[in-house]
Amino acid sequence: MSATMTRSEGGASARTGERRAPKRERQGAAWVFLSPWVIGAAVLTLLPMAVSLYLSFTDYDMFDSPSWVGFRNYTQMFTEDPRYWRSVTTTLTYVVVAVPLQLAVALAVALVLKSVKRGKSFYRSAFYAPSLLGASMSIALVWRAIFNNGGTVDNLLSGIGIHIGGWTTKPGWALLAVALLTVWQFGAPMVIFLAGLQQIPVELYEAAAVDGASWWRQFRSITIPMLSPVLFFNLVLQMIQAFQVFTPAFAVSGGQGGPADSTLFYTLYLYDRGFVASRMGYASAMAWVLLLAIAVVTAVLFRTSRAWVFYANDNTEGGR
Repeated sequence: MSATMTRSEGGASARTGERRAPKRERQGAAWVFLSPWVIGAAVLTLLPMAVSLYLSFTDYDMFDSPSWVGFRNYTQMFTEDPRYWRSVTTTLTYVVVAVPLQLAVALAVALVLKSVKRGKSFYRSAFYAPSLLGASMSIALVWRAIFNNGGTVDNLLSGIGIHIGGWTTKPGWALLAVALLTVWQFGAPMVIFLAGLQQIPVELYEAAAVDGASWWRQFRSITIPMLSPVLFFNLVLQMIQAFQVFTPAFAVSGGQGGPADSTLFYTLYLYDRGFVASRMGYASAMAWVLLLAIAVVTAVLFRTSRAWVFYANDNTEGGR
């Protein structure tokens, strides 16, 4: 019996060793395949971030060695630079205007495409195309020409008796022109909305129709609650992108943020401080403030989502 037990224990140990060996081999293979991404993230993301954090505490003009100045860049930013606060105000206004409009248009088009029976793939691709093209400088320059004095929009409005002139030369309209370019790029959130709409059970709408619920009632009581996780995802994603907008503002204002700083977006002013004024330390400090601001706003959105995001598999209040 003793010999039998010894053989059994030895066999169990051998089987355990056999199970552990393939697990270690799988982990090793996983790290081999992940190594390009890990190395790329370390060299192209983490290392530049660490260098940028260091430079934010220095006076650095890209030509001479950086000199340590402590928190001077941050104090100048918050207390001595009125253009910095204008860039903050402009960016916040843009985010508040452009993001809700973009999501509203994306959801409206997704609702229409959901009911389309033929050619849905074609329409989906056609509406998605601006999201691929809109971030390019060439499209931004075309957009500037359309909204410039004597451009397409100016001629159309003048034809119906509305004389505004060139939007890009008027402080009250230039920011709206940039916001409309963002709204025009509604393709990416539209595709996500469309995928979410197709996951809503048809039985819910059928039951509501039997009860006599109108389209608007079904939209408020079924579509919005069931689509709230997708809406939340799109809101966070588009908000982060809106805080970092650069190309449209640069093209519309010619890189100056005009007229009267009405298109002086945060990233445009960061570019101006870093590459035009050669104050790379100051620009690095601005970049880190932007990173922290986006993190705070994102955290607030996640916190408040408990009150309005509904998850179908969770019966607790607020989807939690």
